[in-house]
Amino acid sequence: MTFDNLGLMPQLLRAISDQGYHEPTPIQQQVIPAILEGKDILASAQTGTGKTAGFTLPLLQRLSSTSTRPRKRHPRGLILTPTRELAAQVNESVTTYAKHLPLNTTVVYGGVSIVPQIQRLRQGVDILVATPGRLLDHLGQKTLDLSQVEMLVLDECDRMLDMGFIHDIRKILAGLPESRQTLLFSATFSAAIQKLANTFLQSPTVIEVAPRNTAASQVTQIVHPVDRDRKRALLSHMIGFHNWEQVLVFTRTKHGANRLAEQLTQDGLKTTAIHGNKTQAARTRALKDFKQGKVQVLVATDVASRGLDIEELPYVVNFDLPDVPEDYVHRIGRTGRAGNFGRAVSLVSRDEYPLLKSIERLLKCSIEEDLIAGYEPKPVMPGEVHQPPAQKRRRRAHTQERPTPAGSKHKRRDRRQSRTP
Repeated sequence: MTFDNLGLMPQLLRAISDQGYHEPTPIQQQVIPAILEGKDILASAQTGTGKTAGFTLPLLQRLSSTSTRPRKRHPRGLILTPTRELAAQVNESVTTYAKHLPLNTTVVYGGVSIVPQIQRLRQGVDILVATPGRLLDHLGQKTLDLSQVEMLVLDECDRMLDMGFIHDIRKILAGLPESRQTLLFSATFSAAIQKLANTFLQSPTVIEVAPRNTAASQVTQIVHPVDRDRKRALLSHMIGFHNWEQVLVFTRTKHGANRLAEQLTQDGLKTTAIHGNKTQAARTRALKDFKQGKVQVLVATDVASRGLDIEELPYVVNFDLPDVPEDYVHRIGRTGRAGNFGRAVSLVSRDEYPLLKSIERLLKCSIEEDLIAGYEPKPVMPGEVHQPPAQKRRRRAHTQERPTPAGSKHKRRDRRQSRTP
């Protein structure tokens, strides 16, 4: 199977060739023909499987094939993503594949000034990539008209639900033409996703490339038991001893991310942190430096567990296990992408074993444990009780943009967005 067999126009095939791609991934083989036929799609696939190109290529072709174009260039394609980083990367992908077509794209998200976005929208745009909060800001200020949207893509829809965007999504959907084609992509098929799909998809084609809640088969998973106060020393040892490059490390809190980044820097490792308290400019710069190899270690909170498209990322480390088992799958999905092999390492202290067992139940398998000589956990003393960490309810404070309660004003949304991830 090659891209030539999928019915794509020459301009798109040329753009694909320019990127060095020749064979479509399994998700692309299934979704591209279905989207070109005009069908609504409900698709699930592991992260890193080429999903973005899977919906971008047929979206560009269908919009390019429209016989009549509106006089005013209001968006005809709308792509919603949960996070700013993912929105920026999707916009980059759309721009890449559209370079031989007379279509243009732009992206809008919070955390940055809205003024340049308004100016860009006034110039006219064919495809708009957006996060829900900032999109509603534009609609409230009447700087955006969605009455001509022909195709809607909801990317990482399960993440948007987790982040509390369901009400924002419903508001946006209410303002779109009913005759549109809708494409819903999700890492998992949860009951909430099924319910949402039933409300706004018309006889969708259901595509599920990977089993639910599974890690990529190219990812080797390993657990290193270690005392909590020796995690940082063990992490520095592993990175330095094995000469690891491009290591993405996840912590549970923003403060923990900053502290770990400072400690690793003191250990002689080029390290930076990315989390919700960083400005958007700082987050963008940190990710760019990491991709370019200027930074060896990127310490992140779960704000980075979705949407980070880093080619051939070899290592992901869970410095802290996540409170929510599904987040483990999303975290380690940053490696082992697009057919490459990756390694996911979890440093697990004794109090985190309840979290580890929850992850293993989700994956329906045990993760191999390996004791590192010199870093073995201290034995439990008689009568000593180790309490597991409190299971924290998922809080919207960890989200990219907080949804605004019904009736609140857009100025209030802007103030809150400046403080959120």
